[in-house]
Amino acid sequence: MRGIYEQKGYSEEWIEKRLRGIAVRDELTDEWKKRGVKEQKEFAILTSEISQATFGMTPAQYKEFKALSNPKENLRDHMTDLELIFTMLGEASTTEIAKKRDTQGFPQNKQAAKDGGAVAGNARRDLESQSGTRISTKTNFKALPETKSKRLGNKHLTD
Repeated sequence: MRGIYEQKGYSEEWIEKRLRGIAVRDELTDEWKKRGVKEQKEFAILTSEISQATFGMTPAQYKEFKALSNPKENLRDHMTDLELIFTMLGEASTTEIAKKRDTQGFPQNKQAAKDGGAVAGNARRDLESQSGTRISTKTNFKALPETKSKRLGNKHLTD
């Protein structure tokens, strides 16, 4: 997977975050499976809850926000460093909450997803307040010129 991202011009730092994000996501989905979440539709709902609480948008809304028209495109491949980090924080927080609460079944995991996403959402809003910069950006990270994508994170991006 690393080679694919390298060929597309992503920076080493971005690739590291993306690969770590994949590992965090895998840990979360494994935890959900252990806790009785089995259906793909339930995974999608739980993911949506995390995203809504983290960014104020569902994944579908976020794709629209970033003007991604191809439904097969992975939203995370279009995220900046900080967007990836906050996505990971929401998912890692959800995993930790599910473990500590020993959540079982879809309803309990849905609440854990909301709460885990809220942890990331609160952190995002705090950083936005302290830095004066929005984390969610319409900038499509993949569409940045190759030389810029190798250097830029969110700190220089604006809507």
